[in-house]
Amino acid sequence: MAIKVRVLASLTRLVAVLLVPIAVCRAPGRARFLACQWALGLRFPAEDLRGLAPETLAAFMHARTEAFWRDGQLIGLTSGYRDAAEQYRLFTEEVWRTGSVSAARRRVLPPEESSHVRGLALDVRPTEGARWLERHGGRYGLYRVYDNEWWHFEYRTVEPVRLPHPDARVR
Repeated sequence: MAIKVRVLASLTRLVAVLLVPIAVCRAPGRARFLACQWALGLRFPAEDLRGLAPETLAAFMHARTEAFWRDGQLIGLTSGYRDAAEQYRLFTEEVWRTGSVSAARRRVLPPEESSHVRGLALDVRPTEGARWLERHGGRYGLYRVYDNEWWHFEYRTVEPVRLPHPDARVR
């Protein structure tokens, strides 16, 4: 599996390099940015960036472009914006799975408390990409906010205090 991941990452980088000349024709001052987004779109075709708050989307796009070109690190989006109905469904499934609201809240918040519903939260992959974002994401306002969720980042204008899990959020 690790070999497959490395091969896909290498192919994605190669595709991005090959796309730069085309991107220069489309957006001369932003060619590397554009080529990166195209290549990552091919690598992570199920990504859905719709619904993210404009500031969250801009921060994510710029952070992953830097990760890609500077450090060769790919960062994909597993989940971003969720409407209230989807967040409610995830929460109720977790309540059913764990057997209690309290246990469920350690992993999934109800819609009225979720940053996903406001378009401010990102669940990213792979783990190496999340590690990169944890080290460098603050430059873009993207912070890991829960110890138990390596994949979950939120856009914030001020670095938040890291909490052990979502239910530890100060209410």
